[in-house]
Amino acid sequence: MAIIKLNGKNFEAEALKANEPVLVDFWAEWCGPCRMLSPLVDEIASELDGKVKIGKVNVDEEPELAREYGVMSIPTLVVLKEGKVAASSVGVRPKEEIIKLLEM
Repeated sequence: MAIIKLNGKNFEAEALKANEPVLVDFWAEWCGPCRMLSPLVDEIASELDGKVKIGKVNVDEEPELAREYGVMSIPTLVVLKEGKVAASSVGVRPKEEIIKLLEM
């Protein structure tokens, strides 16, 4: 499954109006913990292909989206269901914890 690069132009269509849960990874290139989390997000994307949608928001390129979702530290993961925040997590977490966020 492809991970979608989310931005202000496609966020509503891809994340808020999605039929499946959406895991949004707020990150930045310079962020070491973000680079540690990225392979886990990739694994989840392939394991849950068709069940969830995965998107990434670069906070340096999209500061408005980060602000709108209250992102104070990165990496921040936000789970959206039916356009609303269902769960969130800050920092690097084990893959199992991230999957549990999606099940909430």
